[in-house]
Amino acid sequence: MASLVLTGDTSGQVTIAAPAVAGTNTLTLQAATATNAVNTRGTAVASTSGTSIDFTGLPDWVKRITVMYQGISTNGTSNYQVQIGAGSIVTSGYLGTNSTVASASASTVNISAGFIIFTGGNAAAISHGMTVLTTLGSNVWVVNGTLGRSDGNVSYIAAGSLALGGTLDRIRITTVNGTDTFDAGSINILYEG
Repeated sequence: MASLVLTGDTSGQVTIAAPAVAGTNTLTLQAATATNAVNTRGTAVASTSGTSIDFTGLPDWVKRITVMYQGISTNGTSNYQVQIGAGSIVTSGYLGTNSTVASASASTVNISAGFIIFTGGNAAAISHGMTVLTTLGSNVWVVNGTLGRSDGNVSYIAAGSLALGGTLDRIRITTVNGTDTFDAGSINILYEG
């Protein structure tokens, strides 16, 4: 297919309408100077080995990242955490908490070295869910997320923030001790402008 170039005025919008048949839609394009608003799904990574799962090379227009977990587990008892970075992973300055909600109890831990997403302390735990990171602007990122265990009646709720020293370009899922290895499941990201 050849390239198609449409030139609009300095105001208003350019709209390309699909044929009016079932299952189609209309795509409205932003101005050339607008921030990219593409939704991009990464490539799922099997979380069956290694001490961390990294997604790098994120574009500078990213405003929100959703990390998705399906059946993840590790071989140890360390908490799981999400860390972000600009050129390198940041390991301090995170603010917020993670709460564990079980059928008969609840507990909360503060975070500092990463956004803690799991505090189960159980190598047999199998978790599913997502973590959403959104920028407030000026490289400040806020997070919320929930994991639920399929091996027990336990959920984990995370919320926090980090003032990053530059433009986010990477995200890491790892354990607090950095030595437990992933042994089950899959992790992927969806990032948006």
